[in-house]
Amino acid sequence: MSVAVALTVYSLTITPLADPELVDTEKTEEGVWTECQGQLPTVGEGLQPAANECLWTFDEYLEMILQFGFTTIFVAAFPLAPLLALLNNIIEIRLDAYKFVTQWRRPLPSQAKDIGIWYGILEGIGILSVITNAFVIAVTSDFIPRLVYAYKYGPCAGQGRAGEGCMMGYVNASLSIFRVSDFEKRSHPRTNGSELFGEAVKYCRYRDYREPPDSAEPYSYTLQFWHVLAARLAFIIVFEHMVFAIKTLIAYLIPDLPKDLRDRMRREKYLIQEMMYEAELERLQKEKNEKKKKKDRAHHKEWP
Repeated sequence: MSVAVALTVYSLTITPLADPELVDTEKTEEGVWTECQGQLPTVGEGLQPAANECLWTFDEYLEMILQFGFTTIFVAAFPLAPLLALLNNIIEIRLDAYKFVTQWRRPLPSQAKDIGIWYGILEGIGILSVITNAFVIAVTSDFIPRLVYAYKYGPCAGQGRAGEGCMMGYVNASLSIFRVSDFEKRSHPRTNGSELFGEAVKYCRYRDYREPPDSAEPYSYTLQFWHVLAARLAFIIVFEHMVFAIKTLIAYLIPDLPKDLRDRMRREKYLIQEMMYEAELERLQKEKNEKKKKKDRAHHKEWP
């Protein structure tokens, strides 16, 4: 949903930037289709061009963009999503092949340097997915609080390790104490719990890092809360930089163009330059010879 909304907002933001003199505001969707249809070759009897033949790749790109967005942005919340996307693509590529070969008329080929604006959208989704997954891991999971407890507050605190038995007492340390009598009148429990426990419940536990009600600053954040918060922020920064560094390293090790192809492109460019130099040299030599001939003729005419 977020990817679809982002694409919609993006389309709405770039539309007003078009030059009004270059946009035919009176042209309707039917007119655009009629103009596009006029550029298509004549079809045989019984064959009709597909309604999306002019922009037949748009839906295919949009489908892949949405799948890529949902798979990468929420992979930390649903790790099975990439596997399901792979299975879906294995089936869909066969269905698309059957559709293009047997159900649709073959679309018109057109030359394109790259995938255009879709590449920028993929790059943006990739960056957004790294940030989103970093926040999901740091904020919604127990990964960071458990590490902080193991290295700072648990039985193994100060030992520089977090092995077996280092998480003893973690549940008790992650729960704070609240006095039942401190409830507001409108949110006070209807019963005191005596019918279940035999005596009135005076305290309850809740998940947070706050001071007990009998402390000097009741219900204020403890030092452990700030340690956990700092660790979460540090994890987000380290995680993002590490992922982007790995991405940059992989992009450097696997270039877009192979080395042999780059060498052949450089050689082709060199040969073209040599041909241009030779042609220019030949032209200059020819002009020089013509000037010399004209000069010789003028000299012979002046001779008595």
